[in-house]
Amino acid sequence: MDRKQIANQFNWLEADLKEATKKCSRAIRPWIITMGHRPMYCSNADGDDCTKHESVVRTGLNSKYGLEDLLYKYGVDLMIWAHEHSYERLYPVYNRKLCEGPLHESFINPCAPVHIITGSAGCSEHHDPFRSKYGPWTAFRALDYGYTRMTIHNKTHLYSEQVSVDKGGEVIDKVWIVKHRHGPQAWIKTN
Repeated sequence: MDRKQIANQFNWLEADLKEATKKCSRAIRPWIITMGHRPMYCSNADGDDCTKHESVVRTGLNSKYGLEDLLYKYGVDLMIWAHEHSYERLYPVYNRKLCEGPLHESFINPCAPVHIITGSAGCSEHHDPFRSKYGPWTAFRALDYGYTRMTIHNKTHLYSEQVSVDKGGEVIDKVWIVKHRHGPQAWIKTN
């Protein structure tokens, strides 16, 4: 494995997030949404990296180049993933811990990034089954073929929904993410 290439990509991502998190940048583009192939967390029963306690994507190789701390540090709002041939939406989670109580259709000022795995668009191989027992961060999951639609309404409101092709276009999951503050300071709760 070429760790130099991994280091280069990690350093590029950190520089990009540092620029995106600047006050002047966030004033223009308040939402930071990342997209990656392999998720950090999942409840699938296929033994992939995201099913492991110390996922390489999340914690890195020998604790170097992990993405979870980096994305949390720069206040990423939403992480969109694929790879798993299923759909799964997570509650706001950081370091395998929930920091919000179970909410079904809205996360208001979440104190960690929201993760959505949307890999069910039409893989001809198979769906990846789910485990019967799963982490407390799972809010909703489905094996239907489908796709995710997202609308960023303004600097404070983002809406995402999962559409089931198997169910003729029915919306099977939806969530509002409402954030009055963006960036790393959003994780600090104020009364």
